Amino acid sequence: MISRRDLLKLTGVAGVGSTALSGYALAEAFRENVTTYNLIPPNWTSGLKLKLAVLADLHVCEPWMSVERVQNIVEQTNRLEADAVLLLGDYVVGYRLGQYSAKVSDQAWAQALAGLKAPLGVHAVLGNHDWWDSEEVQERGAGPTPAGLALQAAGITVHENTAVRLEKDGHPFWLAGLGDQWAFRPRGASSDEFAEGSKTRFRGVDDLPGTLRLVTDDAPVVLMAHEPDIFPVMPERVSLTISGHTHGGQVRIFGYAPVVPSRYGSRYVYGHIVEGGRHLIVSGGLGCSSLPIRFGSPPEIVMIELGGAEEGQV
Repeated sequence: MISRRDLLKLTGVAGVGSTALSGYALAEAFRENVTTYNLIPPNWTSGLKLKLAVLADLHVCEPWMSVERVQNIVEQTNRLEADAVLLLGDYVVGYRLGQYSAKVSDQAWAQALAGLKAPLGVHAVLGNHDWWDSEEVQERGAGPTPAGLALQAAGITVHENTAVRLEKDGHPFWLAGLGDQWAFRPRGASSDEFAEGSKTRFRGVDDLPGTLRLVTDDAPVVLMAHEPDIFPVMPERVSLTISGHTHGGQVRIFGYAPVVPSRYGSRYVYGHIVEGGRHLIVSGGLGCSSLPIRFGSPPEIVMIELGGAEEGQV
């Protein structure tokens, strides 16, 4: 929820909240929900019950996603008592939202996230904005990124085309993290003229075949990928893919999202998607991009319970 300090700051923002509708859209951006998915995905080990808390697209900045608000989200997440916490990227402010906000240091938000606790650890991948945020990285055409270094310094495992074998109650599973698919903007495109929602092709650092080669047995695989666009080529070997990036459209009117940053449009905009027996869950995320508003797509902490009852959503 929005803090008292942040609420006072909002009153000084010009051009936002001038009508009842826009005021509601602004307020909705600060009401975190917990969305729960309960399913048994394909190739899942009988008896393996796993709880994963997912945080995506924080876009930390003042006043919309302050360090204080991140700390509150961390406390909410810890109360869920998940087995592992998954961070799906885009920790830093987006380009156009930067016009309405002030940047927060990478060290500050990473230290706030260091308060996350889970017996099987806190695991992160980077998002496109974490790569785009550094002009030096864009010019160099390679990492590391400041966001990734800050997470590592805070003791959080950052995955980039890597996989780790974990165990719950004696049952093994693999947690894999894909490198970002939109890591590098087109050459010559500045932050002012680049539109995230464009159909421009990006250069990524993702290596799905290389990531899955690290899986050395038949234990189930859960894969983190910031953008859901990888899903059409995801093999059946992966029990569940978990993504963010889309913000659930950020603005949805009667379920329709006019702008979705994906080459597939609304195909993977939000929720639990099943194609050809393969499963994808796309988080609506927590922060904002372009404008500090949400409408019909409130921010959410996602809890995924695997191996429990029949599939359902709360």
